[in-house]
Amino acid sequence: MRQFNKATGYGGQAYVQKTSEAMCDELGPKNDYMTMFVEEAGGTSLCNANKPETGCSDKQKDFITKWGAKPKDELQKQIDRLSGMVDAAASSMKAEALTWAKKRLSIVKQLHKKDEL
Repeated sequence: MRQFNKATGYGGQAYVQKTSEAMCDELGPKNDYMTMFVEEAGGTSLCNANKPETGCSDKQKDFITKWGAKPKDELQKQIDRLSGMVDAAASSMKAEALTWAKKRLSIVKQLHKKDEL
């Protein structure tokens, strides 16, 4: 399996297995590796700031608790800061740090939107 995006270019990048199982077993329905791969490669998250009990890691839940009560202007500052980090430092950041920055950005955007409703 190969992933193709702006960062990997035309040649793409091979999937790096996390276990010694066959790829079809590792990414199959009995494991969570496919979900993890989609979240990592796509910079997405299944975490919903309105329902953190499902789909959110403990780290994300802590972040939601910390930022959930912040005023709208502070949330906007955090959105601007994280957007700048993701856009400017994407090539120089480690993959784990970039993924966490994208997840935080998604959460803060959800919290900011929640304030608008």
